[in-house]
Amino acid sequence: MSKAYVVGNVTIKDANRWAQYVADVPATITPWGGELMLRGKRAAVLAGEAQHSNLVVISFPDLESIHGWYASPAYQALIPLRDAAATVDLAAYED
Repeated sequence: MSKAYVVGNVTIKDANRWAQYVADVPATITPWGGELMLRGKRAAVLAGEAQHSNLVVISFPDLESIHGWYASPAYQALIPLRDAAATVDLAAYED
């Protein structure tokens, strides 16, 4: 069965706000079957140019769940905090 993933490339601007955002996100992904797979800080650039210093990967059962999560009132309420805390590029992927 295929899964879908949200990949976020992140540059943190305000560590305190980012910590609050990170603490609040799990409650928004759980109802959609989401699971945090990776949250990490770049260790090395092996090829190309890295635009951000942090990465997050969240798995979901399917692309529809990603769209439901992102559009949910719970997650939408966190977007102003996210944008104040960091520069974030999010993309959805299917396998």
